Amino acid sequence: MASMLETIQNRLIELARGLSREEDGQDLIEYTLLMAFVALSSAALFVNSGTSVSRIWSSTNSALSTAAVRAAS
Repeated sequence: MASMLETIQNRLIELARGLSREEDGQDLIEYTLLMAFVALSSAALFVNSGTSVSRIWSSTNSALSTAAVRAAS
């Protein structure tokens, strides 16, 4: 039983050493950070443009309401 535990322990140690030497995950992290930056930048643009679009729709709504009242008279 003890030798089986030692074998499992040795395999886990070798696995940990192998994972610490690998650099394949570095690309994944870089792409993830780049994608997060693009997403945050896009969100900031949408938030700022949302206010402008809201003002445009409010102005258009006012103009159409005024035109409808004048047309009805």
